[in-house]
This record gives sequence, C-alpha cells and structure tokens, in this order.
Amino acid sequence: MNYVTYGGVTVGLCILAHFIAEWWPGLKSLKKKPTQHATALAPFLAAWAYGALTILGVGGLIGWIADATLWISNWLGDVALVWGVGGQAGQRATGVTYLPLTQAGGAVVLILTVVMLAAVKKSTYGRDLKRGTWCGICLGMSAGVAGFAAVPLAQAVNWLGDNVYGAL
Repeated sequence: MNYVTYGGVTVGLCILAHFIAEWWPGLKSLKKKPTQHATALAPFLAAWAYGALTILGVGGLIGWIADATLWISNWLGDVALVWGVGGQAGQRATGVTYLPLTQAGGAVVLILTVVMLAAVKKSTYGRDLKRGTWCGICLGMSAGVAGFAAVPLAQAVNWLGDNVYGAL
C-alpha cells in the first residue's frame, strides 16, 4: 500500500484549485444558471471518484499506474514544498481509515477503467477527466474531507460488485 505525503496532497489541491479557477463562471452567472454550471463539474467529479478508487488497493497494472502517479505526485509536491517554501519532505498525510476494495469491487473498478479510457479518448471533457483522476489519486488517501469521501465510495463499489456478481 502506498501513502500520500503533504506534497502529494498539495499537488492534488493545486489540481483542484486550478480546475475550479478555470471553471468559476462568476457569482452573477452562477446564480443565473446554477444547473448549467454545476453540470460542468460532473466529469471532473466522476473522474475524481474513479481516481480515489484506483488508489484504494487495486492491484495489477491499474494499481501500479495509480501508485506510480501517487509516488511522482508526492515527490513533485515535496520538492515544491522544500524548495518553494522551505517545508520538510516526506511527512505523511494519510488518513487513519483505509478500506480496500473486495475482489468484486476491484472488478467494478476494472469496468470503470474501460469506461474512463473510452471517455478520455472520445469525450470533449478528456482534459477534465485526466485532471480529475489525478486529483482523486492524490487526495483519495488523504486525512481530510477528500479521504473521508473515499471510504463511502469504496463501500458503494464493494456493494455494487458483490450484488452484481452475486446476481450473475
């Protein structure tokens, strides 16, 4: 199991902040058409959920890619913290609760991977999907609110997998 450092969380928060800054339509426009603007968040949020799921113990190639992404994000963030603001490298920011996926939950994540790859390739929201996945990988195991959101996601995917594969 990999862990996230303050550097990795910083990278994830930077991705999130960058996305929100690009998305932000302005308060007046947001009040006028809230549904239209809120739906523009859906691809990023769905990809964030997928990224958080991939880091929760999925093995094989998908898990290796997620672990490598988290490792490089930890390293990049730690370098930015040390050289940018004089922080310390390698401090863990991992949450206490860790809920791995079951075998059936892992199968659901594999199906979601196929869907995500197709969506990234064909959708006009490919960039948002990539950034959302990266953000989810960085924040999915953090000790903050994002890390706590990963636990219900894992429970839902485990439940879905158990019921879908149990029904077949």
